[in-house]
Amino acid sequence: MPYYFPLRWNFTADEAAHTAERLLRLRRQMRAEIPERSVNDTLLLATWNLRDFDSNKFGHGPRLKESLFYIAEIISGFDLIALQEVNEDLTALQKIMRILGPQWDYIATDQTAGVSGNNERMAYVYDKRKVHFEKIAGEIVLPDSRLVGGNRQFARTPFLVAFQSGWLRFMICTVHIYYGADSGDRLARRIAEIEALVEMLSRRADDEAANYIVLGDFNIVSPEHQTMAALQRRGFTVAEALSRLPSNIQQNKHYDQIAFKPREGQLQFNGRAGVFNLYDTLFKRDDFAYYAERMGKRAELAVGPDGKPAFSQANLSYYEDVWRTFQVSDHLPMWVELNINFADAYLAQFLSSSFSVPAEHPLSFSMPELE
Repeated sequence: MPYYFPLRWNFTADEAAHTAERLLRLRRQMRAEIPERSVNDTLLLATWNLRDFDSNKFGHGPRLKESLFYIAEIISGFDLIALQEVNEDLTALQKIMRILGPQWDYIATDQTAGVSGNNERMAYVYDKRKVHFEKIAGEIVLPDSRLVGGNRQFARTPFLVAFQSGWLRFMICTVHIYYGADSGDRLARRIAEIEALVEMLSRRADDEAANYIVLGDFNIVSPEHQTMAALQRRGFTVAEALSRLPSNIQQNKHYDQIAFKPREGQLQFNGRAGVFNLYDTLFKRDDFAYYAERMGKRAELAVGPDGKPAFSQANLSYYEDVWRTFQVSDHLPMWVELNINFADAYLAQFLSSSFSVPAEHPLSFSMPELE
């Protein structure tokens, strides 16, 4: 549970009441739409592109204090979440971590330089009580023979990490694939990045006999588009429950995805998955008047006869399509629930007629007898 104490000390009474009311609404929505986190049986895994978190280089922010509480609240509903578009300056992420509390931790990449890299980082935020970092982490670099288009690395370097939760040990790779354009060479580059990534990870999954998960912002156009075909071409599969769920704020694009290539029987999807539309609760149209006074570009809003920002279509479009996406995001968090308790299956193997005790312990030392 996040730490709400700053509402008392760092907010005015009106700000605290406003934020607390929306946190209560958000918590009710999360309880209704996202499974409750378990101690031993399931892992709630999510991915979320947090728009330009939090450089304010476009001038639509910065994020309000309350927005950080909403982001932290949503993150707290999952056990492990991959974040994209984390900024070079980690101040905002560190504020989120303070709200989440000491049982949470994060692992982040260095910033990706270059025009396409946009100085972005990627990060995993996880509850240490449930998810264990297995001391393996690295950024994916393509060999010279497999460069995108013959001469390019990834625009933003994918981030591969080993975790364990319960009985499930897995390698997980988060990405923010190059967007470019919807046609021509730039679309071809996007598809080539997806193909290069899944080819490399698929080969590693086969060589290591390991569970691999790849998730993030693939800039997938639609389930029928060649971008989705590229993602699933090398043995990675997208859960049917997710494949047709749009994840952008307009809910007309399938940019974000979670795909799996598991060891047989070791990565069990239980059918529960979704996209969480936080704007059903937060930054609603009825809130425009409250937030209009707090917008970074308030001076550019059209005003009414009373001198206050007008409730006009142009102002509402800016509020809903632009401003609030820089308070939270233009993407919605996508999640999936996995089974992680294989105790029954493990014990059942001892009852099989084909089971035999090995002559020598596989760790090559004598096991003590149990009294």
